[in-house]
Amino acid sequence: MYTEHADPHDLAAIRAAFDIDDGGESALGWEAVRAFEAEHGIVLPEPYRTFVAEVTNGSHTGPPAYGLVGLAEMPDDWGDGRGERDLSRPFPLTSSWLWDEDPRAEEEIEPILDQMFNHGTIVLGTDGCGMYWHLVVTGPHRGHIWFIAGEGATPFGAGFGSTTAEPGFAGWVKHWAANKPWFDME
Repeated sequence: MYTEHADPHDLAAIRAAFDIDDGGESALGWEAVRAFEAEHGIVLPEPYRTFVAEVTNGSHTGPPAYGLVGLAEMPDDWGDGRGERDLSRPFPLTSSWLWDEDPRAEEEIEPILDQMFNHGTIVLGTDGCGMYWHLVVTGPHRGHIWFIAGEGATPFGAGFGSTTAEPGFAGWVKHWAANKPWFDME
């Protein structure tokens, strides 16, 4: 998984998956991407960075189920009570976490939940019912995709045990384009 340079093969697969033929008109362009990065104190991981700059800034066709939201957007079902988002602060998790099964007191869990939803990720979209896909932009899991729902959070990619997909944005898109279930490991 490359996060610093876009792999041409990954970009070709991503372009094919979205089948957008508008000459990049729906993309943000490099100036807008760099302005977003400067405003938030981050550098987006590749190939997502090149994708929003050159291919498109969101898609109604997905992934996920309700479409890929634009870089500075949030899914319609995100809600208002989630707190302030700070992309420059590291995403706090490095392994799956089911907080419903966590024995700690709610007062200890709540700050971690706030950080998990609001720090170090771009929200890619929703599968509905409070199930969100995040791209980590800051922290040890930079470049990885995470699935975060009401009960827990898990990283996406073959190395994490719930899917056969390659890790990262390219692996996530290729898995979707192949019409595979998100969690296809048995």
